[in-house]
Amino acid sequence: MATVPRTIKESLLGIEHQPSLTAKIKENFEKFASITEPTTGEKLMSKENFIDAIAPPDQDFHKIQRDQYAILFDIADRRSRGVLNIQDWATFENLLAKPDAEYQIAFRLFDVEGSGSVKYDDFMTIYTRNKGPHSLPFDWTSEWATLYLGGQGGRRDLSYLQFSQMLRGLQDERVRQAFRLYDKGTSGYIEPVDFQRIIFETSKHKLSDHLLDNLHTLSSISAGSKISYANVRAFQNVVREMDLIELIVRNAAAKSADGKITRADFMNEAANITRFDLFSPMETDILFHFAGLNNTSEKLSLTDFSRVLDSSWREPKLETLTPAIVIGSLPAVTPLLKPQGFFGQTLDAAFNFAVGSVAGAFGATIVYPIDLVKTRMQNQRSKVVGELMYKNSIDCAKKVIRNEGFRGLYGGLGPQLIGVAPEKAIKLTVNDLVRSKAKGKDGEISLPWEIIAGGSAGACQVVFTNPLEIVKIRLQVQGEVAKNVEGVTRRSALWIVKNLGLVGLYKGASACLLRDVPFSAIYFPTYSHLKKDWFGESLTKKLGILQLLISGAIAGMPAAYLTTPCDVIKTRLQVEARKGQTHYRGLIHCASTIWREEGPKAFYKGGPARILRSSPQFGFTLAAYEVLQTLFHQRGDKESEFGRFPAGVQPVTKSPGETAPLPYLRSRNALKLILDIDENIGHPKLAQAREAWSSIPGLARAQQPLDNK
Repeated sequence: MATVPRTIKESLLGIEHQPSLTAKIKENFEKFASITEPTTGEKLMSKENFIDAIAPPDQDFHKIQRDQYAILFDIADRRSRGVLNIQDWATFENLLAKPDAEYQIAFRLFDVEGSGSVKYDDFMTIYTRNKGPHSLPFDWTSEWATLYLGGQGGRRDLSYLQFSQMLRGLQDERVRQAFRLYDKGTSGYIEPVDFQRIIFETSKHKLSDHLLDNLHTLSSISAGSKISYANVRAFQNVVREMDLIELIVRNAAAKSADGKITRADFMNEAANITRFDLFSPMETDILFHFAGLNNTSEKLSLTDFSRVLDSSWREPKLETLTPAIVIGSLPAVTPLLKPQGFFGQTLDAAFNFAVGSVAGAFGATIVYPIDLVKTRMQNQRSKVVGELMYKNSIDCAKKVIRNEGFRGLYGGLGPQLIGVAPEKAIKLTVNDLVRSKAKGKDGEISLPWEIIAGGSAGACQVVFTNPLEIVKIRLQVQGEVAKNVEGVTRRSALWIVKNLGLVGLYKGASACLLRDVPFSAIYFPTYSHLKKDWFGESLTKKLGILQLLISGAIAGMPAAYLTTPCDVIKTRLQVEARKGQTHYRGLIHCASTIWREEGPKAFYKGGPARILRSSPQFGFTLAAYEVLQTLFHQRGDKESEFGRFPAGVQPVTKSPGETAPLPYLRSRNALKLILDIDENIGHPKLAQAREAWSSIPGLARAQQPLDNK
């Protein structure tokens, strides 16, 4: 039962998720550990258990073979016992949780002594032991290598930062040395088959089958039949910037009417979102060349680019294809959570409308008695025959209960609930819509756009607000009229609507607009910044109901009080004037008359009651809206990492690896870094390695230069 108060506290005050993996660490260890120590009963994890934990058999091992994950066992088994206990596993999982886990893992593989530095001899021992017998040679005495490792006269140890930086540039140097190996005549050109061999040796673990199968076609973008060093460097730059390319492609495609882009679209978008890392014309040509193979159009879709950008992409089998869509995937892409097309958008709009309606009705009901008091206080005029009926808001509430009963505080609630549904729904929906469209590349929205979004929401709601307000106000004041004027009967909402007519329902609409636009323009930005800047709402911190209520209530205070003069004018215009009271001809006449007859203070009549009403009402409404959205629906902001797809663009499914457990994802990415040193690291030395190479089309001849060395 001790957890119940904590659950209630978290629900009210919110919860910030701490990066603790203690429970998960124990769960993972218990799941995979299969050995029990006979004497102590301690559970232990074997190397096979370790591989099962970080490389589940149901994952895709198309590029990095499952047996290569065994090399990471040495990192976890720092005591060299051949088995792991729960402390060893916890240390490894905590290592995986680090933001630089991939580099940390690679460093610890070569930091044999655990001294915090990689020694040259240890590095060369591990490198030589894992290097394949037919791998491309690499000169560790080259000028590039000696800059990091030192020359023959003084080898130096590498710190973690130095080692990490060396890894960043190692693959480029491997490609450069390999190019020189095949460029026998130093012409600056190599054969396509030689280029294919270089890329297979250095980057196979990062590239899709589509790229690997078509590497030889790179020569077609040059005048001759060979591949230049510039082509090779440009290709390497494209491979290195895959993530940035994906972002550029998605942004450009989202701006295109048909979801397809040209070279110009790509380069223009690249210029928009990057400052220094621009893509050269040759790099752009290489990207579009490989993405556009078998596509005669100059405009390419997301599916075309997925063949290049996703290393796990495979050519779909013909029998699995449907005419409507070709399946592909891009890395780190969140699938759409909502139905697409007109029907899906209609359902989504209907859902938002329903949620806004329920939230609005809830908020209105909670504060309705305060609203009734506010209306009567605002309608009370100083220049009339007789004394004032109400001294203040509290006196007003007391007299309503004494003269009309407790139900009198809810006079006119029915029309309010009927009208508040479309009113609050359109306000919340329009604000969300404008904010989503105005977000920048970083997902943030500027203050001017926040104000515009709020003002737009307030303007759109007037079409529902004004008829609702005029009926509600006349119902709210008729109780005091019936009490003080003989022969006056109570009227129903339907009678008031019929008596006013369509034009009459929009009496005071200008004042209503003048009130609702600034109110929403003040309220929504204030609410948003209170959540983010005061309570610290973020991707990792979810606010509780109490925090949402406080944010909504505080945001409503300045919005309500500053717009009270417009609300007073609107109320006076919409209430039917009684005998002895001034009949207002319009907004300006009403304002000038109030100023002349009652003074400037009259514009703030009911101001405190308006704060007491509007502040909690919007607090309850916004809190209910967000809670309902969280409970029943994923917000539209999360439908895609890069925003909505344009009409006709098929969503790209998530890469299989992206749904894998964190240990597998981080271990896989670490292996990609390690394999930049040599493709064979972690592979068992198989006798059929030469045959495996020979089975790759065009590579039998490519390995001959190495055999002769």
